[in-house]
Amino acid sequence: MSEGFSLLKVAHILSAAVILGTGFGIAFFTWFGYRSALRTGEIGVLRATLRLTVIADAFLTAPAVAFQAASGIALMLVFGWPLLSPWSVAVWSLFLVAGACWLPVLRLQVLLRNEAQHASSVAELPATFHLLFRWWFALGIPAFAAVTAIYWLMVAKPLAIGGG
Repeated sequence: MSEGFSLLKVAHILSAAVILGTGFGIAFFTWFGYRSALRTGEIGVLRATLRLTVIADAFLTAPAVAFQAASGIALMLVFGWPLLSPWSVAVWSLFLVAGACWLPVLRLQVLLRNEAQHASSVAELPATFHLLFRWWFALGIPAFAAVTAIYWLMVAKPLAIGGG
């Protein structure tokens, strides 16, 4: 059990790193791709950026989020921690906050990608495109704050966990 347990812990930590890393990476290249397209007027830059944004979230972030939830529950059961301890409630509440921000972001990314594909130029992007982009950016702030707080809870364990 020790080797399997260690493997589960490492996989859980790596999936957390993938969530945070791809989140920051996607935010970085999407923000700077958008800003570059606005500055240069190159619609191709924006199209490529948004296409890759959707792909990265679908193939990197989404599986890591699903695994994070499943492995978190598995680790709690292995440790004998109650699923409703103050620590667990805090972690799952933050996980839900991050998810409540991230799920609309997924939809916004698809809408932005589709709008960019249909626009003949950056100048022809409708005002709603830029409004959706601002929403995309704004939703990232509480999502990243929640994920950072989850990291802190995982490491510091400042709240009662209970169990064995």
